[in-house]
Amino acid sequence: MKQTVSIFWFRRDLRLDDNAGLYYALKGGHPVLPLFIFDTEILNQLEDREDARVTFIYQTIEALNNELREQQSSSILIKYNSTGQAWNEVLAEYDIAAVYTNHDYEPYARHRDAELKELFTQKNIEFYTYKDQVIFEKGEVVKDDQKPYTVFTPYKRKWYDKLKPFYLKPYPTRKYLDNISKTSPFQLPTLKSMGFAESKTHFPDKQYKTIIAGYHEQRDFPAIKGTSHIGLHLRFGTVSIRQLATDAYGAEEKTWLNELIWREFYMMILYHFPQTADHAFKPEYDRIRWRNNETEFKAWCEGKTGYPLVDAGMRELNATGYMHNRVRMVVASFLSKHLLIDWRWGERYFARKLLDYEMASNVGGWQWAAGSGTDAAPYFRVFNPELQLKKFDPKLQYVKKWVPEYADFSKYPEPIVDHAFARERCLKVFKEALSKS
Repeated sequence: MKQTVSIFWFRRDLRLDDNAGLYYALKGGHPVLPLFIFDTEILNQLEDREDARVTFIYQTIEALNNELREQQSSSILIKYNSTGQAWNEVLAEYDIAAVYTNHDYEPYARHRDAELKELFTQKNIEFYTYKDQVIFEKGEVVKDDQKPYTVFTPYKRKWYDKLKPFYLKPYPTRKYLDNISKTSPFQLPTLKSMGFAESKTHFPDKQYKTIIAGYHEQRDFPAIKGTSHIGLHLRFGTVSIRQLATDAYGAEEKTWLNELIWREFYMMILYHFPQTADHAFKPEYDRIRWRNNETEFKAWCEGKTGYPLVDAGMRELNATGYMHNRVRMVVASFLSKHLLIDWRWGERYFARKLLDYEMASNVGGWQWAAGSGTDAAPYFRVFNPELQLKKFDPKLQYVKKWVPEYADFSKYPEPIVDHAFARERCLKVFKEALSKS
């Protein structure tokens, strides 16, 4: 006889505390079997066999599994396969009453979940999904006519107006963990068996509270620890957005909370306008004639452009999987405006390298830099990397750390392009594209 269970499917919510879908699964009336799928349709697209994000996920799942084993005599069922094949295996092994998970808003995930819902319906299995990685989602913060906002500031005002204590209330999952299925330990496939090697990358911790108060004054200076580096944990759900928002809302200064709202704004945009994952939000910007010089793109990727702030940012990214947010704006503007290289090239490179890669925020940020996104600023906003350096790294502490040869001008390359020339070229190309009917 197969055991009748409910499945809780871990995805972007790798924690036991304050987990919406897990909470409802545990209260659903059947023993809950936790499941995680190493999805080959995602893993096979990764270029780097030492991708640090795979190591982070692996170590997190391993820690969750150990905790469940020690505290509840339970274990996470681990599958390494395409999602469809993995679920066929699970359906063959168990009598499943219901499947519980949390919403994912990216195009691939929405398509995947729609197909699975059809499969579960055919099998008479209930499929429940819940909001967990944001405070407000989809159509919860919209204009009075129910249309989505496309400008951040009015969205932010409505977000604050809608916020009530209810939305920040944590789910008491620990209270119901005894309802987890008691199982013998399941085998965890090795990283090597999945074709990956363990990354030695240092992963940031979850300590963010000390950053909040001074964030508005320190966040633009890459040489100091003025940001929380919490993005990795938000991306994979090892922290609760409700806890983060509670702590941020309770602070006198709201700049850090506003950054969480930006994240939700971009998730809302991607949900309502999924085509923006690889097309300009403003369609006329898809008419730009990008130069797409591969030699210059390589120099940008390697941090060898002759602009020290740009080069420092790219080298920090390549070495650590992280780049300071102010510098992200500068390097993105440089690629799309100075070099006239399609913003999608840069977005894909960030997708490959960033530990905290989040499609909605990354696409939103790149389109902001290219001028093609929701931002109302005109296309002729072009960051001057030299002025940005003087303003935000005046003592060259950040540059000296990542571009040590900058101290010896004989070893540091000349700028790949002159700023004034590049700006004029950019304005001409953009104006030409946008003037077409």
